[in-house]
Amino acid sequence: MDISRIQFAFVVTFHIIFPSFTIGLAAWLAVLEWRHQATGNPVYRKLFDFWVKIFGVSFGMGVVSGIVMAFQFGTNWSVLSERTGPIQGPLLGYESFTAFILEATFLGVVLLGRHKVSPRAFLASCVLVALGTTLSSFWIMANNSWMQVPVGYAIDASGRIVPNDWQAIIGGHVFLTRWIHMLLAAYLTTATVVAATGAWYTLKGIHKTTARAMLIWGMGLMAVFTPIQMGFGHLAGEIIRTHQPGKFAAVEGRWESGPRAPLVVVAWPDNKAEKNSFEITIPVLGSIVDSGNPDSYQRGIKDVPADERAPFLVPFYGFRIMVGLSVLMLFIGWYGSWHNYRKSIEGSRWFLGLTAIAFPMGWIAVLAGWYTAEVGRQPWVVTGLLRTSDAVTPSLTLNHALTSLTLYVVVYLVIYSFGLRYIWNLFKKGPANDGPNVPEVV
Repeated sequence: MDISRIQFAFVVTFHIIFPSFTIGLAAWLAVLEWRHQATGNPVYRKLFDFWVKIFGVSFGMGVVSGIVMAFQFGTNWSVLSERTGPIQGPLLGYESFTAFILEATFLGVVLLGRHKVSPRAFLASCVLVALGTTLSSFWIMANNSWMQVPVGYAIDASGRIVPNDWQAIIGGHVFLTRWIHMLLAAYLTTATVVAATGAWYTLKGIHKTTARAMLIWGMGLMAVFTPIQMGFGHLAGEIIRTHQPGKFAAVEGRWESGPRAPLVVVAWPDNKAEKNSFEITIPVLGSIVDSGNPDSYQRGIKDVPADERAPFLVPFYGFRIMVGLSVLMLFIGWYGSWHNYRKSIEGSRWFLGLTAIAFPMGWIAVLAGWYTAEVGRQPWVVTGLLRTSDAVTPSLTLNHALTSLTLYVVVYLVIYSFGLRYIWNLFKKGPANDGPNVPEVV
């Protein structure tokens, strides 16, 4: 089981890097094309032509890794597929029938059809590709949210989990909150990459007009989306507190239950002694953050049965990495936008350097949040209904799992090294050189 979990974690880690970028990038491309057609400013066209190449390669790599990931439900997790297929099967199928077909159909127009269709048709194709990536996230998050907090189901005579309320499954507040949280994470990942790329070019003194446009747009989107994301993150935390107390206790690093709970900033757990051997806390703030009431009662890990407790370190530190990077995004977005308002952004080289090295920050935050959610769900693969240990394929041997994991690692490292190298070369080359009298984007 552990090898199968490691394999799935390895594959999903590679996969989520790409959709968490292309969801936001597809929307960014649609905006760029709209602005180019509305204003005629060639900077928007230069930016579109630059980012669409990166989008094409990233989208292709995401599709391949996504297909491989789906195979594992049948090879390594056949009991999960058998027990939950009546719900998970349609959700994953809807993603193919709606989102993937929409993306694949109109992506060809976006990549190759600018001079073969009218400007309005080209813009519509950009919008439909962006809609397709958004629909893809809709169905995938509906599936994952159901596994986190199962609703709208019944168990038939054969033990299969079957749907009895699709509206609850794809329209409940748990799913909608988590889906918006993921969408905003994707938008912020793209915004961070765009701003970091603009900062890098500015520091090197190249592509000045397009670099400034990337800085303005990237920092502006970070400034707007980050506080909204923090709000939805808090709502997602309330869902965990209500429906997954074991995960919430691990995230909070709280062993003892009681009122006026402290906020655990840093800790190291001692599972045998059921306490933190080291911790830094802020009195009462835990209750205030979790419920808004300093006297509120908060559950600790000891209230959760030992065989239902989530692992501690990954949810605890993963959550703090995610929050810490969100604060840094907020700083870059707000401080950078203030600098831009004062027309002094190019002169602040330390800030440009900080923004440039923030390039991978969105991906790290997404992975930290994803690990928090998935590891924190353990020991359940479907919370309260199916344990991870019971979901693995019964006939799968250790040698089979090790062999497939090894093959995945080797193939991914070879293929994706070439893909990432190609993307890196696109970044080094950059947008088309600025021509004379190119107007700035303001």
